Amino acid sequence: MGVTGMVSGVPRLLLRAEGAAVLIVAAVLYRATGESWWLFAVLFLAPDLSFLGYLAGPRAGAIAYNCAHTLIGPAALGVAGFFAADKLITALALIWAAHIGFDRLLGYGLKYAAGFGLTHLGRIGRDARSSQAPE
Repeated sequence: MGVTGMVSGVPRLLLRAEGAAVLIVAAVLYRATGESWWLFAVLFLAPDLSFLGYLAGPRAGAIAYNCAHTLIGPAALGVAGFFAADKLITALALIWAAHIGFDRLLGYGLKYAAGFGLTHLGRIGRDARSSQAPE
């Protein structure tokens, strides 16, 4: 670990590859729903509206971001869609999961309250550029 609580090296690469796998599986399953790719494109970045939580400070922002960027939400929504036999709800869950996978692929991890750039996958943005900690 380069920084306490932040993964680095091969485990970081594996977690990013896992994000790619989530993105690909979610997109393939989305295709099977038959829903419009326009819907996918329009809603793909919707979880990033959670950034608005940062208007209330870094702690509230991290909580809002993390709630919208864990697979718990899309998994629960997907189960609800499955049992309700509702294709749209299932599709929404898959779009949400695809977004999370994409973020992980890019290295955007869950946030720490200490600042937006401090994630479980390492430092990002300005924090990464100013960090002297080895990866």
